[in-house]
Amino acid sequence: MIVLLTYLGLFLGSWSVLRLLSPRKPRPVFGDIAAIRPNRWAQLLSIIAVLAIWGGFTGSRLVPLHVPGPFLGQTGFDYGTNGPDGAAEGRVTIIVHRPEDKPDPLSLPVGKTVFATPAWRSTLIRPTDKDTPGTQIVTVEGLPISPGQSAPVPHGHVVLTPKGALSFTPDPGWQMEPIWLPAPEAVAARFWEIARNGYQNTALWEHLGYSLLRVLAGLVLGALVGIPLGYAMALSGWFRGWFDPIVEFMRPVPPLALIPLIIIWFGIWESGKIVLLFLAALWIMVIAARSGASAVRLSKVHAAYSLGASRMQVLRHILIPNSLPEIFTGLRVALGVCWGTVVAAELVAAEKGAGMMILVASKFQLTDIVVMGIILIGIIGYAIDILMRWAEARLVPWKGRG
Repeated sequence: MIVLLTYLGLFLGSWSVLRLLSPRKPRPVFGDIAAIRPNRWAQLLSIIAVLAIWGGFTGSRLVPLHVPGPFLGQTGFDYGTNGPDGAAEGRVTIIVHRPEDKPDPLSLPVGKTVFATPAWRSTLIRPTDKDTPGTQIVTVEGLPISPGQSAPVPHGHVVLTPKGALSFTPDPGWQMEPIWLPAPEAVAARFWEIARNGYQNTALWEHLGYSLLRVLAGLVLGALVGIPLGYAMALSGWFRGWFDPIVEFMRPVPPLALIPLIIIWFGIWESGKIVLLFLAALWIMVIAARSGASAVRLSKVHAAYSLGASRMQVLRHILIPNSLPEIFTGLRVALGVCWGTVVAAELVAAEKGAGMMILVASKFQLTDIVVMGIILIGIIGYAIDILMRWAEARLVPWKGRG
């Protein structure tokens, strides 16, 4: 919630500043899609905002402002006991350090009630271990406490366990623990390391290349089959009636649900993965082509026939050009679905690929590699999407112009 509110605040602040600083221009008419262009400053500020939030909530050295982090240093609290020898008081000293740092035992203060614990972690404290048997802790920082209850202490809180020990948890702050989300520089360092040395005896570019080839193969096959089938369903009542139940039945089925059947039918090797990606893209392309052809204005078709055009000429010069915007939209949607599907397929069984890299890293809690893989997948997918936008702008310049 804090991250969401921070992002919303950055969005509203950036929008307000740009509104004040940008020169006044005539606004496009509401609904004129062709007049809408992405604001380059907004794109830049969006990236900066994401990086600032990421760095601010992970304590990155690249960001000047951070949210409050976990407590680090020396703290302690007083406790009171009650036992056969009567009431007594004592004090516990605790050294809180970063998880990756291990304090030297010789550097700790001398005393039997000195403990060290990593930040973001709880530690069990038994200050009465060597006291008289039967002694129980009854107060913490002057407040009565019983088994199962929690009590606030400086820089944290403690819980009295049923066996009479104290479980101390230091203040975590608002920053993310590295095991949950590493800092940007940690991910960048891991990227350069794997780019030089590879991962699991395979170069990084080979991992990404295998995933990309699988995605493109499934997307191309899905388009080659799905686009003609979509046109046929839009132009023929027989094709529409025959294939509509199949398409509408398979469309809501997530591709991941087909993985067990694909493994049984095609095995765990490349053919199974490509068939799965083909099915992930097929139904999207069928619906895109069908919708694009069905949305062509009938007046254009009648005008072509009145000028003596044949069916093939109507298909080539009227239906296909006017349905291209929908097809490009379907390709972009199918690309995203295929990327999500290939990662899941590689999680099941693969020797190479981005999904395999993420899976192996997650087993060893190497979150920096997991985040690196996610970022690389996003960058590749975004780059392909930009290429599709460029091709769409060149091949379909009339999109949004009626």
